[in-house]
Amino acid sequence: MEQLFDEAKYIVRYEKGTFSSGYCILEHKKVVVINKFLNTEGRINALIEILPDIKLDEDSLSGEMQKWYAQLGQRPQGDDNGSVQSELNL
Repeated sequence: MEQLFDEAKYIVRYEKGTFSSGYCILEHKKVVVINKFLNTEGRINALIEILPDIKLDEDSLSGEMQKWYAQLGQRPQGDDNGSVQSELNL
């Protein structure tokens, strides 16, 4: 997930703060701040949740990241447990 944001020229930072959603997007600076107290699955879910809200130029992504990004767009909304790990081959 972090590689996808990196290729999209976004900086992902993990910091403490009062995020009601677990993250904050600074669009003009292309910075995404994730609550550092989230567990790994929570961080992944926050990054996935952010994707539709950012301007991402798919042409700037590598071939492998373009495929992966397309899979993310077609994935169901988690399983019964809200987990996305198995769907994303993590």
